[in-house]
Amino acid sequence: MAPADLPASLPLCVCLLLASGFAQAGRLLVVPMDGSHWFTMQMVVEKLIHRGHEVVAVVPEVSWQLGKSLNLTVKMYSTSHTLEEFDHKFKYFSDSQWITPKQRWLYLKTSSGKVFSELISSHCRSLFNDKKLVEYLKQSSFDAVFLDPFDVCGLTVTKYLSLPSVVFSRYFLCHHLEAGTQCPSPLSYVTRFFSKFADTMTFMERVLNLVLYIEEWAFCNYIFKTAIKIASEVLQTPVTMDDLFSQVSIWLLCTDFVLDFPRPVMPNMVFIGGVNCQQRKPLLKVCCLFFST
Repeated sequence: MAPADLPASLPLCVCLLLASGFAQAGRLLVVPMDGSHWFTMQMVVEKLIHRGHEVVAVVPEVSWQLGKSLNLTVKMYSTSHTLEEFDHKFKYFSDSQWITPKQRWLYLKTSSGKVFSELISSHCRSLFNDKKLVEYLKQSSFDAVFLDPFDVCGLTVTKYLSLPSVVFSRYFLCHHLEAGTQCPSPLSYVTRFFSKFADTMTFMERVLNLVLYIEEWAFCNYIFKTAIKIASEVLQTPVTMDDLFSQVSIWLLCTDFVLDFPRPVMPNMVFIGGVNCQQRKPLLKVCCLFFST
């Protein structure tokens, strides 16, 4: 006879656990971002394909590496710019990263960051202008969307299709991670990214941490203004970045909690450890010579 204190639902839980091994593979829609972001996400996609999941990637026809050399279904949509224009605007953006931090914030606000963000955001308008592709996405019955949050289009696609979403990221510069997950982030104790403050701050450092947050909030509203405008057009209702981020089901954070200062986390924020941008080959065997006198 089973002990009286066991819950009545225990047999059902055991059956579900045993049946999980016979579950069918899922259909996953991937909305990646180009560059080094795709190198890290690509390794996860390869593992999912290896385990039998059906993966479909939606990518612009003009890109560096998206969707290449993978055994998956790739759906492309046309863009309004060429690869040369893409390279030129990215170089304009990357050159601003070599100046001092104070100059970088101003430079990103006024020119390069805005230009490159608008270029990336324009991909989303091109995607939804492709009516045949949009109809395919609606009829495909995907189980979830796997996306990179730096390209807001993935969040827009998720909300448009009303699907669960899994975000893959190292961090997100703006405050939308904390706002979307409703995660407490008291500025007196949690340092902002790029602040260079420790987890134990003086009063003046806490004040500066608040100032950095205000600057970050203004910068993010400015830099993602075009993306929000396009999302509102697609969804036919006014939306904010917090609206898009609040729908995320799971955050896969490519870091480890021991590498960051202590801070609150929510149950759907999962630390998966550091992921390199490229899979390295094993080191060659090196013979060590020991000399004795």
